[in-house]
Amino acid sequence: MKFLDLCKVYIRSGAGGGGCVSFRREKYIEYGGPDGGDGGTGGTVWAEAVDGLNTLIDFRYQQHFFAKNGQPGMGRQRTGKDGDDIVLRVPVGTEILDEDEETVVADLTEVGQRVKLARGGNGGFGNLHFKSATNQAPRRANPGQDGVERTLWLRLKLIADVGLLGLPNAGKSTFLAATSNARPKIADYPFTTLHPNLGVVGVDNVEFVVADIPGLIEGASEGRGLGDLFLGHVERCAVLLHLVDGTSDTVAQDYKTIITELEAYGGDLADKPRVTVLNKIDALDDDERNAAKAELQKACGGTVMLMSGVARDGVTEVLRALRKQIDDDRLRKQEPQEEEQWRP
Repeated sequence: MKFLDLCKVYIRSGAGGGGCVSFRREKYIEYGGPDGGDGGTGGTVWAEAVDGLNTLIDFRYQQHFFAKNGQPGMGRQRTGKDGDDIVLRVPVGTEILDEDEETVVADLTEVGQRVKLARGGNGGFGNLHFKSATNQAPRRANPGQDGVERTLWLRLKLIADVGLLGLPNAGKSTFLAATSNARPKIADYPFTTLHPNLGVVGVDNVEFVVADIPGLIEGASEGRGLGDLFLGHVERCAVLLHLVDGTSDTVAQDYKTIITELEAYGGDLADKPRVTVLNKIDALDDDERNAAKAELQKACGGTVMLMSGVARDGVTEVLRALRKQIDDDRLRKQEPQEEEQWRP
């Protein structure tokens, strides 16, 4: 299944059915009177967040969603049938934007959350509705109300607790593979990760979700590399894990490049809590390790942790540091499993 996090859809609610002009005409009934029924209401277009989806790939093959129109009214005071609604089932974390891609229509962050995108048109009144003492034989009926037609954008922002940041080949996918059951693609060339990956990480009997996104390069906010659109997947994270390649000759510059791109992306992403880690320390000796750590501490002005994703050196300490930054309501407690006693 391919990953798709941005798509365009065209929706239209159903139009209301027109009212009916009819008169009751039966044998031996002298004064039948008007009996035209009202038209049915048009179908409404909804969006609902459902469980079990993590991509918008279904909307690549179907972009048009048109609800049914309401049926016209009929004689004998019969109201037309209402049009059937249409429900767009989207993953949790989907953001619905207007055609300008800036105005947020809805943000579905919980399973079962539902929002009305286009309301169906009302049905028109039949001539029975206009009957009165002074107008006993009305010959007018209202047409149904037109449906609403809209063009919307669906953008998926994965819901995770920790977001991984870094240049290409900083060791983000290796860290995710070493700490969870996720199996992202790992190779020795840039941009190995082409779409976000999620993994569930456990430490000290609690679990949280880590999101790995493609690497950023200088000028990503201007469209270089894979761009910065993937940063939307870490907007909802409680803490960011910034991995810096310890084998690089420009450790401080690599750190500043990522921070510059976060600031250019906008929002409060640059202000989120961050844990800075010098990765790949297994390839450095003690002198090189201390020099790189000192250079990185001077650049970030805070604490720098040491880690090796391949050798799994310092991984537990990093996970514990991330856990401290995550709210308690986000953490999922692991119930200790009781050992079953053997019985003959």
